[in-house]
Amino acid sequence: MINNLQDTTTLNNGVEMPWFGLGVFKVEEGPELVNAVKSAIKNGYRSIDTAAIYGNEEGVGKGIQEGLKEAGISREELFVTSKVWNSDLGYEETLAAYETSLAKLGLEYLDLYLIHWPVEGKYKDAWRALETLYKEGRVKAIGVSNFHVHHLEELMKDAEIKPMIDQVEFHPRLSQKELQAFCKKNDIQLEAWSPLMQGQLLDNETLKELATKYNKSVAQIILRWDLQNGVVTIPKSTKEYRINENANVFDFELTKEDMDVIDGLNQNHRVGPDPDNFDF
Repeated sequence: MINNLQDTTTLNNGVEMPWFGLGVFKVEEGPELVNAVKSAIKNGYRSIDTAAIYGNEEGVGKGIQEGLKEAGISREELFVTSKVWNSDLGYEETLAAYETSLAKLGLEYLDLYLIHWPVEGKYKDAWRALETLYKEGRVKAIGVSNFHVHHLEELMKDAEIKPMIDQVEFHPRLSQKELQAFCKKNDIQLEAWSPLMQGQLLDNETLKELATKYNKSVAQIILRWDLQNGVVTIPKSTKEYRINENANVFDFELTKEDMDVIDGLNQNHRVGPDPDNFDF
């Protein structure tokens, strides 16, 4: 049972990663971003997820510095993730991209660095760079994002180090059961981006009924479903009350029947690109 916002899962290399964090996809540089990160940390969040392509690493870094100060905690208590973008996939390029991300964030290391998309013919070289960073102790954990089972299998043929994370689109309309099973078997932690399907599920009647039953919001029902599936989740929000509300999911548990009801909503429906078919 995951009991609070600081509870962690142990990755396959022994590193502890919070089950719950703040995502900042599409949040632009500026005070709103800085305040979102700061208030998340102040309110108990210990995991922040960004990416080079979001163009907001500097603001995230500023929010982290201010948040740490206000919360009176050390950098070591925070888990920070960023991702290398497609145009920087390659051995030397990825090493350089890591340094750029660190500089923008104003940090000396990252807790987790991910390959953002499985660009054919490029992700293996990028993975070698991540392995180098990891072996040198520059990053605590390494992983991938948007990798299907066949991408993971292909990567692991040559990899010295197995990915610790696969961060993918995951929500009740796209429950990725095959990928979930593969990751479980291979001790790769699954992580959800867009857990609320960019807000598209908030009017779903089935979920609304469950929300009434548990006296919770639809968002809280979905996020709880993630956690009970053993999936790390990083909902995005910029409003402090919503950041708090999203995290208020540790005082109830969905029954097995209700978990099955939510599983039944799956339609293999994506709001983001398909990792087998993207052109960026």
